[in-house]
Amino acid sequence: MSIGVIATIKVQDGKNAEFETVFTDLAKQVRANEPGNLMYKLTKSRTDPNTYRVLELYKDQDALTNHGGSEHFRAAGPKLGPCLAGRPEIEYLDGVD
Repeated sequence: MSIGVIATIKVQDGKNAEFETVFTDLAKQVRANEPGNLMYKLTKSRTDPNTYRVLELYKDQDALTNHGGSEHFRAAGPKLGPCLAGRPEIEYLDGVD
């Protein structure tokens, strides 16, 4: 069963460009190195320029687990952390196929 993830991320004022640069690099690595990842897309709110949502879709639980344990995901954390205005809110969804 596929698994969806929506991560809502709020960034600090003035940190948008830095956040987007780091995240864009992470997204490229996810797409290149995680065959179980079906979608990994950063989106930005139209009403709040400091709010982003990451739309993620994984083939199964193993693919999601591999994502969280990947070297590129762990390496991005310290780079993204200084940009954040709080902890991301994560929602997990089960695919209805």
